[in-house]
Amino acid sequence: MSRLHDLYENAGQSPWLDNLRRDWITNGHLAELVASGVRGVTSNPTIFAKAIEGEHDYDEQFKSLTETMGVEEAYWELVIKDIVDALSILRPVYDESEGVDGFVSLEVSPSLAHDAKGTIEAARGLHDRVGEANLYVKIPATIEGLEAIRQMISEGRSINVTLIFGIDRYDAVAEAYIAGLEEYAASGATDLSKVSSVASFFVSRVDTEIDRRLSEIGAPRALLGRAAVAQAKVAYEHFKSTFSGPRWEALVALGARRQRPLWASTSTKNPAYPDLIYVDSLIGKDTVNTMPDATLDAFIDHGTVTRSIESDLIGAEKVLNEVAEAGIDFSDVASTLEAQGVASFEKSFTDLLATLKAKLKESKSDEQRSKR
Repeated sequence: MSRLHDLYENAGQSPWLDNLRRDWITNGHLAELVASGVRGVTSNPTIFAKAIEGEHDYDEQFKSLTETMGVEEAYWELVIKDIVDALSILRPVYDESEGVDGFVSLEVSPSLAHDAKGTIEAARGLHDRVGEANLYVKIPATIEGLEAIRQMISEGRSINVTLIFGIDRYDAVAEAYIAGLEEYAASGATDLSKVSSVASFFVSRVDTEIDRRLSEIGAPRALLGRAAVAQAKVAYEHFKSTFSGPRWEALVALGARRQRPLWASTSTKNPAYPDLIYVDSLIGKDTVNTMPDATLDAFIDHGTVTRSIESDLIGAEKVLNEVAEAGIDFSDVASTLEAQGVASFEKSFTDLLATLKAKLKESKSDEQRSKR
């Protein structure tokens, strides 16, 4: 049994991979990771930009596609092929776990982050187009995204909610999920077990932003690098209380699944911090940690498997209070990080399309030269 298997079997946390590349699919590496204990895959526009720009595995398909369609449409064809192939590799995990894990996530266009109607149409389209039970369509937890999340859940579609940076927004995401399930049940659905969701709570970026602000105001250095884990621990307590009680139990009677917290952005951005600070500190039952490959390798090598997320909750709340008293506005931090996250994904998407357009232009120029 690997450390990843131990993490799931004995600590109740599902290790997922936060990366996807076509060569990993074709050369068997992804299948090897799944055999070692990886139980899901997440992707985003930045991940696909790095993969498509950095590999030649996509060139032949891209060239063929652009003979009959535009660059952006070709992009989605490239991405969906990878997703469908990855879904096939993860499907045994989905079946064996009876729908707990085995998911692969595909994000709607980042340009739709503040467009509820557009997000609903795009998410619905991706679900229908891929047509696999273990697909998660990713929707950002913007104000507009909340409407789309509730609507998709009310239609019985599984969703990965991304870009959550604060507890207030996390609570709103959980409410959107529960309200969506209630609408789905009210529409006549009698089996809610096929609907699944995770709430992706970003971690390391929170420390990066709060550390920057603390340093600017000359706050005690003892507060640095502590807020993100503390906030995640408090969010986990909210998770436990939200998914309990009469309202939730009425949905459980119809087969409803809890919306698990997924810890994202778990690579260590500050080299002064332990490389697994956002993994070892956040292990708990009914959670997911999606790790970039380097972080995943580090955990396999020297991670500590123990249910840590419920330890010292009083200390976590004290840290948050001390950081707030030092002058940090957590709501402003969350809104800043959300805006940065949306902008970062949109830039990756825009830059990739520009790269693909340049590649297409170069290819056509080469063809013209060869005909002379």
